[in-house]
Amino acid sequence: MQVYIRPIAFVDSPQSEEGEAIRLAGGLTYASRFAILVRDGGRVVSRVRSGVADMAAALDRLPPALMPDAQAQWADLQSPRPALQCGARLIRLDQPQIMGILNMTPDSFSDGGQFLDKPEVALAHAAGMLEAGAAIIDIGGESTRPGAPAVWEGDELKRIIPVVEKLSHSGAAVSVDTRRVGVMEEALAVGAHILNDVSALRHDPRSLEFAARSGAPVALMHAPGSGEDLHSDGIYKDVVLDVFDWLRARRDAAEAAGIARAKILLDPGIGFGKTLGENLTLMNALPLFHALGCALLVGASRKRMIGALSNEAPAHRRLGGSLALAARMMDAGVQVIRVHDVAETVQALRVWRGLRDAALTDFSQLGD
Repeated sequence: MQVYIRPIAFVDSPQSEEGEAIRLAGGLTYASRFAILVRDGGRVVSRVRSGVADMAAALDRLPPALMPDAQAQWADLQSPRPALQCGARLIRLDQPQIMGILNMTPDSFSDGGQFLDKPEVALAHAAGMLEAGAAIIDIGGESTRPGAPAVWEGDELKRIIPVVEKLSHSGAAVSVDTRRVGVMEEALAVGAHILNDVSALRHDPRSLEFAARSGAPVALMHAPGSGEDLHSDGIYKDVVLDVFDWLRARRDAAEAAGIARAKILLDPGIGFGKTLGENLTLMNALPLFHALGCALLVGASRKRMIGALSNEAPAHRRLGGSLALAARMMDAGVQVIRVHDVAETVQALRVWRGLRDAALTDFSQLGD
């Protein structure tokens, strides 16, 4: 049996519920009601709704074997996420941060070939994203779109290392999007700060030990497949709870290897081995994943699901859908939002933050 605590009702500020709302993961999202789910053998057998004031009593009514995990999840839903130290830069996670995508590939679904073999163009684009407000630049040299061919490690190194080195030496916070230890090692050696592995440190058997030894923050993404095809085997009894369990297992494996929880970011893997309906369901359930006690990193920018909902719009015409999904992430309290269109997303974030600040200072909600 497994237990899950899912936030199901949200408010603009705690004063609107007279203090009976929690601040999710120390961010700017406030939840007032929760569903406590119990699953046995893949099937939800119990669902109890509770407000903040009644949560202790609701947890006490759970089977004794489930209480330690439930109490840990309740604490994790409320605990602030520590900032990420990226060289001289400190990335605070008490509000959403924007991660800009820089694909040094010939075949990425959105911008393949745009920056490959053009380091000066890539660096100018990265500088533009930083100027627009990106907190982190995520650099990748291998496409992970469905059907993409495998990339030789030497080619991946040739594509990304010069750009990683120049960007990190300029003072930028740099994440490297790779599954290979050899690439991780070289990238960190020239100044990268974060390891973003779409295989959740499963692809290379040396990954967990290396990541722990490096001391770098790691992003672990859910993907149902293994080997070269991360999109295969996407069969779920309940996509939200199955992905939650999978990420919990990878979190625990990382911690067992010696990676501190404060340095783990979890990504539900939107678009990887999931149908349109499953992707939408996961997007709606993002607040649940704060119960895992790690910062969340989510990327849905320009993804296929947007085209499927907008008359098959091509990738370069998916800005509106990307912003809608980014706004959903902000409302859910996601700490790192990975996007192609940085300036537009940062503008949306600033407006969102203005709305939050206004709600927090609106004392008329307190009444007489």
